[in-house]
Amino acid sequence: MDEITAAIVIGFIIDLIVGDPHNIPHPVVFIGRLIDCCEKSVRKVFSNTDRGLFWGGMVLCFVVMSISAIIPLCVLILLGRINFYLKFAVECIMCWQIIAVKSLKTESTKVFYELENNSIDSARQAVSMIVGRDTENLNDAAVTRAAVETVAESTSDGIVAPLFFMMLGGPVLGFLYKSVNTMDSMIGYKNDKYMFLGRAAAKTDDFFNFIPARISGALMIAASFILGYNYKNAVRIFLRDRLKHKSPNSAHTESACAGALGVMLAGDAWYFGKLVKKQTIGDNLKEMEHSDIIKANRLMYTTSFLALILAAAARMAVNLI
Repeated sequence: MDEITAAIVIGFIIDLIVGDPHNIPHPVVFIGRLIDCCEKSVRKVFSNTDRGLFWGGMVLCFVVMSISAIIPLCVLILLGRINFYLKFAVECIMCWQIIAVKSLKTESTKVFYELENNSIDSARQAVSMIVGRDTENLNDAAVTRAAVETVAESTSDGIVAPLFFMMLGGPVLGFLYKSVNTMDSMIGYKNDKYMFLGRAAAKTDDFFNFIPARISGALMIAASFILGYNYKNAVRIFLRDRLKHKSPNSAHTESACAGALGVMLAGDAWYFGKLVKKQTIGDNLKEMEHSDIIKANRLMYTTSFLALILAAAARMAVNLI
């Protein structure tokens, strides 16, 4: 097992145990602040026209991606000159901070418990922490559906994709990916404010997630088989609905999850006070249940383990060549 593979595996294990403690500063928070700072600067420098905002968004995207990769690269190079074991320890910590298995489970499980306690207002608040849509008017089933969708989609961009890029280039590429994903979640909206400024971030995110999303969908189908879920339906819905999303990548894991659980996901949703029309994913073979959040998390965990095994095996195979 080479250095990067070992760091990824150890980082993955740390994440399973520790998650993302709120009292420890997370690099993604700093990436978010960097994006905010760059956005303010870009809006001052570039003209407030469609063309100006587009080019400003291009500059923002380049600067954020460059800084997010250069800083960890320089840190690791510097530590490597001081002591190999110190560098390796920091490398493991970086890999841990790039993966989000336990935190995804923790936050979505909060929604489950609030729903089980019939606290719909608290459930809406809990789900608002992990989704981008408006949640104040969601009913019980809609809150459950939103949580399941987030677990399914985040399995790809929060776990499998980071593992994919860390497999290619360690935590440096991992942080590069996280910067792209964070930009998309912050400014990659098709609304009046970000239609042109966030276009580069959205397109870059589509490019980076193209392969990982498809790997994630296939691994989630395999996970549904391992867990004894309806894997045949997962295959059917995946093949039928994996492109039923405005994003070319988001529906791959959602369709696999919907098929495995026998539920219907997606559909129309409100964002920033505006109704956004969306196609539904999956068939309504049964009513949405609170326990579907727990089942989605089991799918997420099993898919994550499969992705880790695949990433480690791929690196070891390349090293043997």
